[in-house]
Amino acid sequence: MYSSVNTIWVLLGAALVFFMQAGFAMVETGLTRAKNAGNIVMKNLMDFSIGTPIFWLLGFGLMFGAGNFIGHFDPTIAGAYTDILPEGVPKWAFVIFQTVFCATAATIVSGAMAERTKFSSYCIYSAIISAIVYPISGHWIWGGGWLSQLGFHDFAGSTAVHMVGGVAALIGAKILGPRIGKYSKSGKSKAILGHSLTLAALGVFILWFCWFGFNGCSTVSAEGDETLFSMGSIFMTTNLAAAVAACVTMVITWIRYKKPDVSMTLNGVLAGLVAITAGCDVVSPIGAAIIGLIAAFVVVFGIEFVDKKLKIDDPVGAVGVHGLCGAAGTILTGLFALDGGLFYGGGFQFFGIQVLGVVSVIAWVAVTMTIVFFIIKKTVGLRVSASEEIAGLDSEEHGLASSYADFMPMANLTAVGGSEAAPSIAPVEKAVPVEHYTAPAASAEAVSGEKLTKVAIVMKQSKFDELKDAMNEIGVTGMTLTHVLGCGIQKGNAQYYRGVEMDVTLLPKIKVEIIVSKVPVRTVIETAKKILYTGHIGDGKIFVYDVENVVKVRTGEEGVQALQDTK
Repeated sequence: MYSSVNTIWVLLGAALVFFMQAGFAMVETGLTRAKNAGNIVMKNLMDFSIGTPIFWLLGFGLMFGAGNFIGHFDPTIAGAYTDILPEGVPKWAFVIFQTVFCATAATIVSGAMAERTKFSSYCIYSAIISAIVYPISGHWIWGGGWLSQLGFHDFAGSTAVHMVGGVAALIGAKILGPRIGKYSKSGKSKAILGHSLTLAALGVFILWFCWFGFNGCSTVSAEGDETLFSMGSIFMTTNLAAAVAACVTMVITWIRYKKPDVSMTLNGVLAGLVAITAGCDVVSPIGAAIIGLIAAFVVVFGIEFVDKKLKIDDPVGAVGVHGLCGAAGTILTGLFALDGGLFYGGGFQFFGIQVLGVVSVIAWVAVTMTIVFFIIKKTVGLRVSASEEIAGLDSEEHGLASSYADFMPMANLTAVGGSEAAPSIAPVEKAVPVEHYTAPAASAEAVSGEKLTKVAIVMKQSKFDELKDAMNEIGVTGMTLTHVLGCGIQKGNAQYYRGVEMDVTLLPKIKVEIIVSKVPVRTVIETAKKILYTGHIGDGKIFVYDVENVVKVRTGEEGVQALQDTK
């Protein structure tokens, strides 16, 4: 007899966990470069698309018993239903619920291997982990296997899902090798900035929201007082661990890097979520807070260790977040579980089982994925060529000119006059007729007797309105504005990205260019200095150039006359 409440609860969880694919895609895309964005989106799309039929045909059967191969249940085999299905839940609801968990494990690897992996090779990997690697260790934990029989506890997948993905990510990134330019000849790690922290942050918020389904709906039941109490407790511990981990990560980075690191704090949220997933149903809120606190230290120092000591290039921190925090959270469950935890009088037995389970799954995934990636490398090849990597995988692997054509830098510039709309081009028949002026082939100064000078001001954008008003007051109305990145010889203030000090800090600036003829150059310079000066590094620079000539395209006027609006 099916339960409508339980079925709806399981299907809701499946939908939320599926939506995590969007969160992972956004995090990975935001923390990498725009030239690879289309490739990353495609990988995250195909993780789920390839994994769904593979897990249906083969993976689910390996995970939950030989009677369930080839996409169906065989009711003649003992336990085909009763030992597998949660009470009151239809078989296909349970299959889709398990499918989305499998896809989560597969997609974790994408971030660690981003920006240099062949798309075809990645598709092969995704099929293998969904068909064999994840289901077998999943059987040990959730399918009635030997770890389950020992009493190993991993409620929603700190080990079964996240650590499996994290270990596979570590092996893949190691065999693949670092991105071009990631390490100097001496082995020093160099920061390669992601292109959109906004996108990464949106992905983290989506993942945080969906994690309530990942953990909460893993009760696979929504009936009975005990279950309802457990559901509320799971939501509480899940949220608390994430929030504490974020706060502690922010403080750690603030102390270590002198500024609170945004991307690392985003990773801190995920670290807390991953770590609490194993024991969210058996720990108290205090235990959850401590697990989140420990996860923050694990993710910050773990990512630094992987990057700086192991020299493994993991662009998004997948190994630290999912691998290290997945293992840590599972082991910490053996300490903080209210029933059987070492700190609650349970002795070392349960704690030892948790450690054994973590070590066993690490060994299984490390060995199998080493074989898988090695075979792929020696056959179809694992990595794109250097020229393809430099050009970007969007163009080379997918034929995309740009995944961000709508977000080109110049497209978002506001016109100097204040209008955000680009000026329209008048039809030829409606243009104002002009009498073209032909100047002799000579310099502007020879034509008019007046010298032309270009003043280029590199400055903070926040000062532009003041500068524009001041220039209008002295008679300068024409200027050109562009957004730039740069720094002076001081290399900018020391800054860090994901724990790596950046060699040169390129700060966002604007460049204002003014052509001066009638207004004295010194007046322009002194006016700009008065507006821009604060006495601190970063006030800007003023560059002065001689201009040989100016030609107005519409009228053909040259020299000083080309700067006037008389025609």
